[in-house]
Amino acid sequence: MSKRILITGAAGFIGSHLCDRFVNEDFEVVGMDNLITGDLKNIEHLFPKKNFVFYHHDVSKFVHVPDKLDYILHFASPASPIDYLKWPIQTLKVGSLGTHNLLGLARVKNARILVASTSEVYGDPLVHPQTEEYWGNVNPVGPRGVYDEAKRFQESITMAYHTYHGLETRIIRIFNTYGPRMRLNDGRVLPNFFYQALSGKDLTIYGDGSQTRSFCYVTDLVEGIYRLLFSDYAQPVNMGNPDEITITQFADEIIKLTATTQKVIYEPLPKDDPKQRQPDITKAKSLLGWEPKVQRAEGLKITYDYFKKIMK
Repeated sequence: MSKRILITGAAGFIGSHLCDRFVNEDFEVVGMDNLITGDLKNIEHLFPKKNFVFYHHDVSKFVHVPDKLDYILHFASPASPIDYLKWPIQTLKVGSLGTHNLLGLARVKNARILVASTSEVYGDPLVHPQTEEYWGNVNPVGPRGVYDEAKRFQESITMAYHTYHGLETRIIRIFNTYGPRMRLNDGRVLPNFFYQALSGKDLTIYGDGSQTRSFCYVTDLVEGIYRLLFSDYAQPVNMGNPDEITITQFADEIIKLTATTQKVIYEPLPKDDPKQRQPDITKAKSLLGWEPKVQRAEGLKITYDYFKKIMK
C-alpha cells in the first residue's frame, strides 16, 4: 500500500517541486495551498495524475484531511520580503496557528512532520558561517521580524510537540534557493536581477554590494529534504550551498549570462537586511550524506532559460 503525504504550500516554488518528487516516487500526494503567493500553474501538470489531489485551503484555519496520512511537509508561508511585508499578519499566522494545526493533525494521524524553517532565524548574523548551534541576531519588532519570528516560533512549537508528545518531527533551515518556478521580481536578489536584465532596467544593488549570499539549486534542496524526512534526526539541519558570493560578484555573473547592457545602480540597504549568509552544512553531510551537486553556472543557465520563457 502506497504511503500518503500532505504537502502544504504545494503551489509555491519549493512546494511544487516537492509535489513532483513525491508523485514520481509513487506516494499518494495531497497538495494544499491558499494561493496567496502560490500559483496553480506550478502544479497543473499534476492534476491528471491518479496519485495527486489538491485542496485550496488556508492552514491557519482548522485542517482536515480524510483517511490516513504517513507524512506532512509544512512549506506554507510567504517567503520573500515583498510578500511578508504585504501580508505580515498572514505570515505570522501561518508560522504559528498553521504550524500548530499541522502538528495537531500529525499527532492525530500518527504522521511524521517536517517543517520548513529558514536561514532568517539567524537574522543579521554575528557568526559566520552559520551553524545550527548559533541562536541568531534578530530584531523582533523590525520589518523582517514578522517572518523571522514566525519561523523561530515554528521551530519552538515543533520541538515542544516532539519533546512533550513524542511526535516524529524534522526541521530544515533553508538557505537561499533558486530555480524554475520562482516568481520574477519578488523582492529577492536573484529573481530581481533576472527581471531587471530581461526588462532592460538597471540592476539594483542594495547597500555597497559587499554583503554575501549562497545560492542552492532547487533539485539539490529537494534531495536534501527527502533525505531529512526519512532520517531519524529531530534537531534543525541547515541546507543550502556553502559557495558564498558577494552581491557585486553575483551581479557580474548575471550581466555576463544575460549579456545585458544596463548598468548597476546602488540603493540604500533595507533595515535589518543580513550582511552575510553562508550555511555550515557539516550536519547535513555527516547525517544525511548530502551536499549540493549543481554548480551555480549550470543552475543559473536553467533558471535564466525559464525566466526568458515566462516573460515572452
